[in-house]
Amino acid sequence: MTEARYDGLADWYDAFVRGEGSRWTRSTGELIGELLGRGPGRCLDLGCGTGVFVPLLAELGWTVVGVDLSADQLRVARERVGGVAEALVQADAQSLPFEDRSFDAVTAALVYTDIDRYDLALLEVARVLRPGGRLVHVGTHPCFVSPVACAGEEGTVRVYEGYHEQRLVFESPAYRLGAEGLRARAGAWQVPLAALVNAVAGAGLRLERALESPDDPPGLLALAAVRER
Repeated sequence: MTEARYDGLADWYDAFVRGEGSRWTRSTGELIGELLGRGPGRCLDLGCGTGVFVPLLAELGWTVVGVDLSADQLRVARERVGGVAEALVQADAQSLPFEDRSFDAVTAALVYTDIDRYDLALLEVARVLRPGGRLVHVGTHPCFVSPVACAGEEGTVRVYEGYHEQRLVFESPAYRLGAEGLRARAGAWQVPLAALVNAVAGAGLRLERALESPDDPPGLLALAAVRER
């Protein structure tokens, strides 16, 4: 099983996403709402963390199953949303313990830089989606918020070498400029835009729509893709 890098960080992380990082949480929720739409149906919250988006998915009419690698994250999720989710399951996104075609939708929110092989995770997503089921991916924008790119307060973007290198990064000049303690603690995978889009296509999912968050430059990129058969 892949290392659970968020073990020991769950309480700190939950406070971060609800406090200092809440603008990212709000923007992500808005993009999910626009691309996912309303239920009913079963929705898998891939990398659900402390369950931040479970209430939103439930409010949209979905029956939510959360999955995360970190037992520590799931501990907090059970405390917060254990009565809202149908189930909260500890598992690796690259090897999901669910039957084929068992979900109507999958959300992957702010998680792709935390999964060692996002391409393998999306193969699993495609497997558990029913035909016509939808993946909604929302993540930091590969071009503007990554281990090699950081937007400054004046709106400019500084880009560093290493864009094409898919690797796990804990320290980078972009993090120092952005003052993001999260990545110093948990790290982040550098994933180029092309690799992200190719992971969706490689899983056999048809890209239906793309959105960027309204900030300039956009901090988030969202994709909706459908399993056709």
